[in-house]
Amino acid sequence: MSSAAADVVRLLTVRGWTLAVAESLTGGLVAADLTSVPGASRAFRGSVTAYATDLKQRLLDVDATLLAQRGAVDAQVAAQMAAGVRTALGADWGIATTGVAGPDAQDGQPVGTVFVAVAGPTGTDFGSAGGGKVAALRLNGDRTEIRKESVRSVLGLLLTELLSEQTGNERAQDTEQNGGF
Repeated sequence: MSSAAADVVRLLTVRGWTLAVAESLTGGLVAADLTSVPGASRAFRGSVTAYATDLKQRLLDVDATLLAQRGAVDAQVAAQMAAGVRTALGADWGIATTGVAGPDAQDGQPVGTVFVAVAGPTGTDFGSAGGGKVAALRLNGDRTEIRKESVRSVLGLLLTELLSEQTGNERAQDTEQNGGF
């Protein structure tokens, strides 16, 4: 269990929000990290590991034309995966990972190209995610390191979004009740 996963579960639980995860290159590692946190069932709805490109379209409602034109390793694909899993699993928040862990390039993208995305319940439009955010990463290392860093990155992005959703008073109360943050 990572501290980011524990912080995410705690913040979701405090707000009464739920989370769904869509994974490609991480193959279930994000869900495993989250579910290793005691009490995760209060906030975690479930996950979809859509490793194959056609599953991104069928299960997560990623636009088929987008997939055909750009491939699965794309910022808009990540955004649509996050929004799609949020809808499919009935969660307040959705997060997604897609990218190339190696050993070979994919869809014209080099190893280490990763996109992580968050889709949330707010009406704020940050760009292609529509109520969410996408981060483009260029990661170094072997397959294992790229996948682990992708998990850290998507949880970090979600954590940033969750913290920005808390008003100053809520953040102060949460910090006091949970021994600092």
